[in-house]
Amino acid sequence: MTSTTPDDQAPGTAAAGICKRPGCGTALPAQDRGRARQFCSTDCARRYHNDARVLAPAAPAADNPADPLAGLDAAIRQAAVLARAARDHAASLDPVRVRAQLAEAEAARRRAEAAAVTAEARAGEATAETQALAEALDAARQDARAAQAQAGTAHDQAQAAAAGLEQVRADTAARIRAAQAAADAQVTAARAEADRCARERDDAIEAARRADADAVRARQAEADARAETEHVRADAARERDTIRDQHQAQLDAVAALTAAERARAERAEQLLETERADRRHLTTALTAPVNGNGKLPRAAAGKAGQP
Repeated sequence: MTSTTPDDQAPGTAAAGICKRPGCGTALPAQDRGRARQFCSTDCARRYHNDARVLAPAAPAADNPADPLAGLDAAIRQAAVLARAARDHAASLDPVRVRAQLAEAEAARRRAEAAAVTAEARAGEATAETQALAEALDAARQDARAAQAQAGTAHDQAQAAAAGLEQVRADTAARIRAAQAAADAQVTAARAEADRCARERDDAIEAARRADADAVRARQAEADARAETEHVRADAARERDTIRDQHQAQLDAVAALTAAERARAERAEQLLETERADRRHLTTALTAPVNGNGKLPRAAAGKAGQP
């Protein structure tokens, strides 16, 4: 998620941001028309522009144009101003106005602050070293004045001291240039780190948007799957009921056919028993002994007369 800064607001809307001057932190007053404000007051705007202004190096004195101490002092002041400008610029790059960034952007911001603190410490070390060199140059200058007082007796020593002073000035200028190059490198690194943080923030926002879209699609797919499952369950229940009714009808038909076959078998068995009884009676009548008059005995006749 991102926060709206005063620079992102369109003219004619109410400002709802923080003052642009580093270290102020005052909320911007609301306005209905005109350009979006960047400072809470005119004093803050003037102080911001005064702090951002870089002082020009002072010109060497007219009476002593080759004075290395004056040049060194001017270089020291310029280095201090450049260091302060670098710190202000690094502070302005600090995403204070973006309060709701992601955790990755916050960690990157902290790393940038640590790098800025390291650059400030290195600048302090360079300043201390420059001051030590200035003290050494002052001592060499005093030695040169003493040598000039004894110029009649130590002309060769004065020339050697002048050569040594020239070497010290060259070394001092080289160290100052190295310190300026290091400060520029630190500022460039801070800018690159801030740009990288912005890119990571944009990538994180885009990833979050894609994740939200995927979640919406997943929820829709889940709802579709749930509805399809309900339809399948309903179809399966209907098919199960239909199959159960068909099986019950088949069982009823089989039971009816079984009962009919059983009744038919019972009737056939009764007919078979009747036919067997008739055959037994007939066999008995045929095999019974005959009387002298050609008639059957009474018992046999009675049995033969029975059905």
